Amino acid sequence: MSVQNNQRDDLSTELEDLVATSDTGARKPHGFTGKLIVSVAAAWSLFQLWIASPLPYLVGFGVFNSAESRSIHLAFAIFLGFMAFPALKRSPRERVPVLDWVLAFAASFCAAYLFIFYTELASRPGNPTTLDVIVGVAGLVLLLEATRRALGPPLMVVALVFLVYCLAGPYMPGIMAHRGVSIEALVNHQWLTSQGVFGIALGVSTSFVFLFVLFGSLLDKAGAGNYFIKVAFSLLGHYRGGPAKAAVVASAMTGLISGSSIANVVTTGTFTVPMMKRVGFSSEKAGAVEVASSVNGQIMPPVMGAAAFLMVEYVGISYVDVIKHAFLPALISYIALVYIVHLEAMKADMQGLQSSNPPRPLLRKIFGFMTGLILLMALSFAVYYGLGWLKPLLGDAAGWVIGACLLVVYVGLLKVGSRYPVLEMDDPESPVVTLPQTKPTVMSGLHYILPVIVLVWCLMVERLSPGLSAFWATVLMIVIIITQRPLMAMFRGESKLAHDLHEGLDDLWQGLVAGARNMIGIGIATAAAGIIVGAVAQTGVGLVLADLVEILSMGNLMLMLILTAILSLILGMGLPTTANYIVVSALLAPVIVTLGQQNGLIVPLIAVHLFVFYFGIMADVTPPVGLASFAAAAVSGGDPIRTGFQAFYYSLRTAALPFLFIFNTDLLLIDVTFWQGIVVFIVATIAMLIFAAGTQGWLLVRSRWYESVLMLLVAFTLFRPGFWMDMIHDPYQSIPPAEIATALDRVDEGSNLRIQISGKDDIGSARTFYVLMPVPDGETGEERLEETGLMLMQDGDRTLVDMVTYGSMAADLGFDFDQEIIEVLAPVDRWAKEWMWIPGFLLFMLIIGLQWRRRPDAQASVATAPGGNNV
Repeated sequence: MSVQNNQRDDLSTELEDLVATSDTGARKPHGFTGKLIVSVAAAWSLFQLWIASPLPYLVGFGVFNSAESRSIHLAFAIFLGFMAFPALKRSPRERVPVLDWVLAFAASFCAAYLFIFYTELASRPGNPTTLDVIVGVAGLVLLLEATRRALGPPLMVVALVFLVYCLAGPYMPGIMAHRGVSIEALVNHQWLTSQGVFGIALGVSTSFVFLFVLFGSLLDKAGAGNYFIKVAFSLLGHYRGGPAKAAVVASAMTGLISGSSIANVVTTGTFTVPMMKRVGFSSEKAGAVEVASSVNGQIMPPVMGAAAFLMVEYVGISYVDVIKHAFLPALISYIALVYIVHLEAMKADMQGLQSSNPPRPLLRKIFGFMTGLILLMALSFAVYYGLGWLKPLLGDAAGWVIGACLLVVYVGLLKVGSRYPVLEMDDPESPVVTLPQTKPTVMSGLHYILPVIVLVWCLMVERLSPGLSAFWATVLMIVIIITQRPLMAMFRGESKLAHDLHEGLDDLWQGLVAGARNMIGIGIATAAAGIIVGAVAQTGVGLVLADLVEILSMGNLMLMLILTAILSLILGMGLPTTANYIVVSALLAPVIVTLGQQNGLIVPLIAVHLFVFYFGIMADVTPPVGLASFAAAAVSGGDPIRTGFQAFYYSLRTAALPFLFIFNTDLLLIDVTFWQGIVVFIVATIAMLIFAAGTQGWLLVRSRWYESVLMLLVAFTLFRPGFWMDMIHDPYQSIPPAEIATALDRVDEGSNLRIQISGKDDIGSARTFYVLMPVPDGETGEERLEETGLMLMQDGDRTLVDMVTYGSMAADLGFDFDQEIIEVLAPVDRWAKEWMWIPGFLLFMLIIGLQWRRRPDAQASVATAPGGNNV
């Protein structure tokens, strides 16, 4: 028994080291140095809470502009980077060498230089002094070293290559050559402005990401992580392959509050992986299920591994819109993973764990679920419309009244939870594991859901900024983490006020420290990625890469997407997801949009950014460098490479989704009504389940090869019905460009014209592209054309753009003076593309019929029937 305990302790230490090395820093010194690191981390969290709150504006003190905030943010991150991450593997872990002290203070001074000398720098923009240049050069060198320590060499090497490219432009070959920049210009652009290191990416890290990471850290310290795991196991643990299904759901819930796939693997995997192995999963498959579900936590809103906040800035849409577009693919992906796990259990004839819930008839279960759902919806409507009625009535006092009501609800939920036993973390290695009962488990931690509701409410209903929404949710989380123990103990009649308050304050302190340490890598990564973005802007290398990629893809959009996916996977093997997304989206997202326009496909920018992001997270899975796979293998005892390949196989559905929503933006809920969205969700979910069955080779029984092929064909038809309908009936009718006003008169308001344009790009090269012009209001075609802001002229047989009104729809679409309109395509009446779902479903029913006859029980009944071959 002691040997097992020692092995378990060794594994726990190994996993902590793995997470520390990749996320929080492997160095844990004692004494004064250890206290200093912890204190600086807590101070960073408190600073972020301060600048996110309304308090600075109320008291008139501590108000920082965006440049000052970013400077202080990076100073904290880079100081902790040098103090918490050792330089080499053989470097000491228990103490900080003198050199690292020097580097930490020097780097933090360079980062804080913008804040300290902000007034002087603002008075001489673009004219750096000798001191500015020295500090900038030192800052860039130290940032690269901090990047190497915290994130490994790849991001450091990529950033260094771009810096060298900036300086060595005149010596570059062929199309790669440019004028080059001086040291002074490079330092000014990269370190003293908001175009490089202190650019959008670091700004997002400062304003939004830190607060969400801190919120998740506090929620986990309060016990929500254990609560999510327990709830998932109580609901799903007794089904076929139940622990694996519970692992998927637990990782999805953990992914709501965690931006790290590796931390997610370790947090949930230490409990779920041994349970999966117990019901029959091999070590590699158990680890792969945990990897696939944990990595997918990064595509689950609202946090999405910090990418959601970056998309707000890069795409130029609201945070709520990002969440709306990203939610459906993430949900479908998780549902499909649960189904994949079910198919694995069916293949191996696995059973679930013993349930401790009292047996209930199926109808009663359905009735209970529907009753709870209806009550929840009724409560949601009551709160929504009740607050809408109360806020105007209460005026300035509304905030205090709502806060008091929230406090009453919180205390009430604690009172309810106190009637049930405390949720203890079970030992998954113990010989007997009894699943917790569902009702006591759910009821004991309902108060953990309250901060998440507040977060979603502030974002979706109040439409507060992401930073302010996370601030209020974090404030409630701080109240919960301090008061839940004393109140629970009081309700249970076990009150030890001083002791309980001390433990709550200790949890808060640890949460503040953990949140900051989890942010070290993200803060440094966004700063280093800013070097790359700044270099692209300063040298124009983005246009060169666009030409290069277009040459490699031969103008084919699908090949271009495949090349982008491969590049994202390769970069993601060494770069953290956030940095990978910043780099690839900065370099290739505009290229995909442009190439799509040239191919006649109008690709929304959000679809391209999600495409890049999805393949960025796949790199955490993909061998040979998939860190999440190595973490899962350490938990399961399996082979990390085989675990990675199995996880990639399970993640094929995640790799397929980006290609689908590039060509069918309905999946991203773009330009669909509420009811259309419901239909799209149902059909897309069915399609993804069929895709999963096709790739796993099992539906009702083991599939034959042609059945798997047919299932993939059915899934494609359900996902992209327009592909087949376009073959049957062209969706557009070609109209001579001179008759564009007539076309606008004929089509319905709210529809779109597809217009092919020939002109020149920003650097004077000829290009041909398509735009999608919405049909505006107007009684006649001429009025509608005038409403677009487009004025045309005829030059013989050619239709040219004569003038474009500034700020008009035409200007926003890319129309410009002297462009030629090549073709106008107007929509025609035809059958809706959704009619193609019918043959798809009929073909699927045929496959079900073929497999139904091969079921073991069906064959047994035939064998025992009169006249059968019953031996």
